[in-house]
Parts: sequence; C-alpha cells; structure tokens
Amino acid sequence: MLHKTRGIVLRTVKYGETSAIVTIFTELFGIQSYMVNGVRSSKPAAKGNLFQPGNILELVVYHYEQKTIQRISEFKLGYICTSLHFNIVKNTVALYLIELLQKSLKQPEQHLELYYFAETALAALDQAPLGVAANIPLYFTLKLAEQLGFRLNGRYSEYAPFLDLQEGSFTDLPPHHNNYLDAANSEITDRLFQCQAWEQLGEIVMNKDKRRKLLYAYLDFFKLHMPDFQEMNSPPILHEILD
Repeated sequence: MLHKTRGIVLRTVKYGETSAIVTIFTELFGIQSYMVNGVRSSKPAAKGNLFQPGNILELVVYHYEQKTIQRISEFKLGYICTSLHFNIVKNTVALYLIELLQKSLKQPEQHLELYYFAETALAALDQAPLGVAANIPLYFTLKLAEQLGFRLNGRYSEYAPFLDLQEGSFTDLPPHHNNYLDAANSEITDRLFQCQAWEQLGEIVMNKDKRRKLLYAYLDFFKLHMPDFQEMNSPPILHEILD
C-alpha cells in the first residue's frame, strides 16, 4: 500500500482552503495526481513551497491502481535547487521542460529511463552556466523524443545533409514535403543530439532566432509522431527570455 518513490512536480492546483492537487512524474508509477491536505496553510510548518513545479521530491505514497487521485503520506526535497527558482532564464527553461513532459506523458505508467533523464536534466539546468542552459530546451526535446520511441536515425554528412522530420532520418536529397531541415540546421541538430555531457551544449553557439526556428521544428517533429500532441504555451516566453 505504501511505496517510496522519487518524483518531479509538474503542476499544482489549489483545492479548497488549504489543500492542493499535485501532478507528479514519479519514478515508480509515471505521471500521477495526488491530493495533498494542509499544504497551503499560513502556519510556519506548511510545506506548500515544496510543490513548486520543477522540484524533485522524495515521497512515500499510497497507490491504488483503480484510483485516479492518490495520496501522499510523506514528502521532502530530493534535490535542493541553488538557482533554478531564482534565475529567470533557468526558471523559464524549467517551465518549458515541465510543460513538454506534461504534454508528452499521457498514461500513468512507469518510464524509468525517461524519469532519470528528466531528473538529471533539471539538476543539470540548476548547475549549468547560462550558455549551456540556453541550449538545454533543444537537447531535451530531441532526447525526450528518443525516450518516447521516435529517435533520429543516421548522422549528418555531406552525403546526407537534410533531416527529414517525417521519417526522422538524414537524407541525401530534400524530401517531397516541407517537414525537413536544411543542411545548416541539420548539422546543428546532429551536433546537439550527439552531445554526451551537458557541458558540451555550451560549445554549440547560436543566436536566439536560430534557437527559435530549431525548437519549433523539433516540436513539429513531436506533432508528426504524436498526433494528439497539443500546442505549448511556454516557447514564446522562452524565446523572449533567452538571448
């Protein structure tokens, strides 16, 4: 009945006078909704701020397969952020990552690799210099697609300079549709996708217009492979904040 799990807070909605319904991407059960009582009290002991989107928690939860809203027995921070909630750039990037997770995770099922990737991404963002943080949305979007089962195939080269977003592969000629990237953007995409460490993202320099075009192309990639993928609200804010 009681289970220990880690979880990433995705959304918190007020419920009643002092309670909240919190959407959490959990290590054990995937995306879940929890009723949390008394967290919005004005008393000093209230812990409502722990349920800020982007926080990583250690939880003890009740879990019943037949219920749509579960309950939390115990909770505490599993990672203490040093800059994520205080730096406007990092906070805006985090809100993008969180919204993308919300739009992508439909069923309450375990996704261990995806969970660990998302947790690592938020911790890396918290610790990253701003040059790295600016490229995290692009990298995260490409790698999340891979985790969801529609990864990029092949590599950019002079013999395969176009990325066909419909097929998810690099090709020698432009495809007979508009869902593809030109050679310059295909090369940057391949460089991003091949990064093995978060720090390497800082070596890929581009301006805000380039980032904006690439991000919208990657979100089109999601729409092509997830027909029920909905429009996101955070990208325009993200592009406004990023240099």
